[in-house]
Amino acid sequence: MKYISTRGQAPSLDFEQVLLTGLAADGGLYVPESLPTFSSEEIAAMAELDYPQLALRIIEPFVAGSIPADDLQAILDETYAEFRHDAVAPLVQLANNQWVLELFHGPTLAFKDFALQLLGRLLDYVLERKHQKVVIMGATSGDTGSAAIEGCKRCKNIDIFILHPHGRVSDVQRKQMTTVVGDNIHNLAVQGNFDDCQAMVKASFNDRSFLAGDRSLVAVNSINWARIMAQIVYYFYAAVALGAPARKIAFSVPTGNFGDIFAGYLASQMGLPVERLIIATNRNDVLHRVMTQGSYGRQPLEHSLSPSMDITVSSNFERLLFDLYDRDGSAIAGLMADFEKGEISFSEQAMGRARALFSSQCVDDAATCAQMAETWERCEYMLDPHSAIGVKAAIDAELPAGVPVVTLATAHPAKFPAAVKEAGLDDEPFLPHHLRDLFDRPERFEVLPNELSAVQSFMVDNLNS
Repeated sequence: MKYISTRGQAPSLDFEQVLLTGLAADGGLYVPESLPTFSSEEIAAMAELDYPQLALRIIEPFVAGSIPADDLQAILDETYAEFRHDAVAPLVQLANNQWVLELFHGPTLAFKDFALQLLGRLLDYVLERKHQKVVIMGATSGDTGSAAIEGCKRCKNIDIFILHPHGRVSDVQRKQMTTVVGDNIHNLAVQGNFDDCQAMVKASFNDRSFLAGDRSLVAVNSINWARIMAQIVYYFYAAVALGAPARKIAFSVPTGNFGDIFAGYLASQMGLPVERLIIATNRNDVLHRVMTQGSYGRQPLEHSLSPSMDITVSSNFERLLFDLYDRDGSAIAGLMADFEKGEISFSEQAMGRARALFSSQCVDDAATCAQMAETWERCEYMLDPHSAIGVKAAIDAELPAGVPVVTLATAHPAKFPAAVKEAGLDDEPFLPHHLRDLFDRPERFEVLPNELSAVQSFMVDNLNS
């Protein structure tokens, strides 16, 4: 399997190279040169597989030539043994044809465990063979950081630096990052917002000269292809459980960076019968504006009850644009250069292609709380605020009769107790047993100014030999 850049000027790479590269040299994102596809018969047979077995079936073509199947299956078995539910990603029914896919049974109670527990093990496997050390740099609006640290903490060939916006993540999210002990783990609280943190990561990948020696910089944000690859699996898992390929399934996805829902798009391109992909956003509605207005531009970031979606620059949307513009790298390079200068508009042809599969919904804090309360009252089922946005968007979507819609429940409600309280629920979300003592654990993090030079200097000064 070969991978190419969305901007057309970087060399094609194999999976192992893409895993260790992240952002392409031309500033683009890597995507497969071609996608594997599955027939209806092959998809129907997937219903017989457990989650690690299905993961092997979906992921193996993407790593062909880099990781033997037996080694990959062992990695996948070990990865998903960490999850606290035997089904790994269980489905829960809320109403007729309304379901939630619980993606929060991993170590850090968020969907990002699916990809980052795997990513850490893939890195360990590759780095051990290459006798190489790398530096991981990532930005988080809440969940990526803790999932990355948990996934990579065992890797002796990695120094990991995670940036989060100081005071802008929930207490549980912060504690899950800052209480993990290790000489190779560094949490940086930046005095800015998530977009500032993300911009520093992108700038560092565009110019890696600040790192001395032979250390390479590796991405754990969803610009890393391996994360998108891992997330494709649970779309197939949910769909076959609900009757695919005999019927189409719709998915509602709370998203800010577009990575999770792009995995759903890839699943549809690989043969999964998807009726609709519903983009569910909070008040930071950059993706909703794209779908409804055909324009893409920055607006001031607003803090919300769903902080993991407080994002105004959707990094992975470029991967979809690449397909919408017939995989024309020069066209994408031009669009993204124009975006750096201001708002851009997309062609009618591109938007028509997008709207054939995608729709969108913007859900503000008041509607989020109302949905959390309504679902609790009707089902005694507690949603976190991100998942509530997805459920609200699913309910409001105009779907053909009889089409099941699955909302991706991206986080455990215990991560957001303030939102649960604001929604007026008459019960309190409790952390699972393995995290019950979280607030008693000592924290370790550094508060740094919103300056790229300060962050890069800290990284250089704190590399392990």
